[in-house]
Amino acid sequence: MKPRLVLLPLCLLLAHAPAWAGAQKEEALSANVASAMSRSISDVNAPRLVFDNPREGQAWLAEMSARLQKRIPDPWVRERLLTAIQYEATRAGLDPQLVLGLIQVESGFNKYAISGAGARGLMQVMPFWPRHIGTPQHNLFDLSTNLRYGCTILRHYLDIERGNLYRALGRYNGSLGQPEYPNMVMGAWKKKWTWTPPAAVRTAALP
Repeated sequence: MKPRLVLLPLCLLLAHAPAWAGAQKEEALSANVASAMSRSISDVNAPRLVFDNPREGQAWLAEMSARLQKRIPDPWVRERLLTAIQYEATRAGLDPQLVLGLIQVESGFNKYAISGAGARGLMQVMPFWPRHIGTPQHNLFDLSTNLRYGCTILRHYLDIERGNLYRALGRYNGSLGQPEYPNMVMGAWKKKWTWTPPAAVRTAALP
């Protein structure tokens, strides 16, 4: 008798598929740094688009949504995700397009991705981070929580590296000094997610 082939639902396969990510290094944080990062993590607000010109925000959302459509077919899910990315990235002083490139490389926009090193979610956050800057109750598979952690951590690494994005990305992936990961993220950022407001939107913003 031949063994029966059991086919798992696609959502379960995706939920447990390993991500490409490496492993952020667990390092001791100074009390001041840990406190500042903890305040950022605990400052929970409903995500919203952060643009000086609302028309620019809507143009950005429409364009990014079109680019993300093949990966996330549901328009409500796309817009919710993009709004959260733009909000958390801007709040951390990061370019939202950079964060989109990082997520593309890290998890392929799979919020349930798990790397071989145990990193979790969209931005592949290592599970030791809640012990240092959050609480054990924080769910790294939650969309907003994962983005808040990921953006806070990348901002921390940028500060350590005095704005050197190449080295900060290496720290984020646990591959400091190796070119592959920073090049992949910056390549995805520049080729897929670079955006300039349309001229009509820029003109409308002028006094």
